[in-house]
Amino acid sequence: MQIQPKSPTTKNPAEQFTGDVYLDIISTPQSDQQQTVVAKVRFLPGARTAWHSHANGQTLHVTEGLAWMGTRDGTVIEVHPGQTVYTPADEEHWHGATPTDYMEHLAIVENGDDPAATTTWLEHVADEDYHL
Repeated sequence: MQIQPKSPTTKNPAEQFTGDVYLDIISTPQSDQQQTVVAKVRFLPGARTAWHSHANGQTLHVTEGLAWMGTRDGTVIEVHPGQTVYTPADEEHWHGATPTDYMEHLAIVENGDDPAATTTWLEHVADEDYHL
């Protein structure tokens, strides 16, 4: 058993996020047999991801604030603290805070064969798609 060193908080890049979004890595694979990455992600009001998908899906667990999550068919759901959302592999989606509330979630992703290609980033979410 060993305490892992804390990685510094990073601000997520503007190419993949609208607004201010901060990331703290919680867990990364420790051996070749492991693939899970867990991160705590904090979104300031109005902040959101760009459209993206994950090779092996993604689980998000909202811990604080209010989240909006959307899919390409125009569905947007409101997610509250304590709720968990699973997005299947290769489904294009976005997630973020509401315009008036911050949001924090745990993001759980299984790396693909090439960890660098686990997430496919696409264009920013248009303002008209960011609504409930």
